[in-house]
Amino acid sequence: MKTTLPFLIASLALGLTISLSSATLFAQGTLTPPGGPAPTMRTLTQIEPRTPISSAPVTLNASGSYYLTTNLTVSGGDAITIVTNGVTLDLNGFTITSTDPGATGFGIRLHSGSHDLAILNGHVQGGVTNNAGIYSGPGFGHGVGFDSPPLVNVRVVGVSVSGCRYNGIALGSDDATVVEGCTVRTVGSVGIVASTIKNSVALGCGSSGIYGRQVSDSRGESLYSGSGLFAETAQNCYGSSVSGFGLYVTSTALNCYGLSVSGLGLYADISATGCQGKSSSGTGLFANTAQNCHGSSNSGTGLFANTAQNCYGQSSDDTGLYAVRSAIGCHGQTITGMRALYAGNAAFCTAVASGGPAIQATVANGCYAVGGTNSIVWKYNMP
Repeated sequence: MKTTLPFLIASLALGLTISLSSATLFAQGTLTPPGGPAPTMRTLTQIEPRTPISSAPVTLNASGSYYLTTNLTVSGGDAITIVTNGVTLDLNGFTITSTDPGATGFGIRLHSGSHDLAILNGHVQGGVTNNAGIYSGPGFGHGVGFDSPPLVNVRVVGVSVSGCRYNGIALGSDDATVVEGCTVRTVGSVGIVASTIKNSVALGCGSSGIYGRQVSDSRGESLYSGSGLFAETAQNCYGSSVSGFGLYVTSTALNCYGLSVSGLGLYADISATGCQGKSSSGTGLFANTAQNCHGSSNSGTGLFANTAQNCYGQSSDDTGLYAVRSAIGCHGQTITGMRALYAGNAAFCTAVASGGPAIQATVANGCYAVGGTNSIVWKYNMP
């Protein structure tokens, strides 16, 4: 087979085209880099612009975020004053102290009418001590507080206050104020005041320990005549007082404990459920409606309610359980008192007495008594 000239020319042209294309395909430019690598990450200041605080006294008059860089000490007056809105103050784990012998200033003073404030993570510490009911010594008059109401949208989280002549953390309870995860100890007046209080403790208070609207998982203590814990609604709370109410609730109490030496242990104006109240000489537990509750007292009424269900009342020298209208599935006990259980209508109740009436009721159905005597007008299904 012969190769013709036109075929040879076409083959040479195709080979030249492939060669030129390959050269173009694998061609490289300069390998010298244009310069060093440039930073691509933002700084902390760019991410969260914050202003450091390294000395006191200081006044915050511009909105923004602030943080402590060290412990702060003042010799008198207020340490930090906030006179504007929209401020976040991070104490950053540091402590604010005062050596003022008159203990008149604020650790953190909030201007009247301020709103949208957050104070976080630190300590306000004074040297005030309790000497037989007189709170005196150097330090602050108030831990965290305000000139006068109202404060709106104010939140204090993770702050401890101790050794103040007057209040610990007082934000007012009328507006959106929140205290969470805070502790107060040894203050001459109220420990914590806010609309909502959660997971907080106030002990060694000259007046009420905790005062709020909605209070949960908290403990308050008054060493004198104040309420240990005062709230509209309380859940999983503990309150104790020497001569005042241990725990006082204007609406409902759930799974709470109240203790008082000479005052009322636990008071619930509407209802108490799963609660316990104890007093030495006053009523142990008082509620309009009590359910699954326990009340005890040495010389006062153990448990007093208009209606009681599945409750237990015990007293040494007075009525164990007193239900004005009805008691269902309840137990009353007294040692030397007047009666173990009193009810307008008693159903399926038990009573233990050692002297006076075991059960005193207008109507009793299916009840059982041990010791003492019964005083029942109409009784059914019982001896």
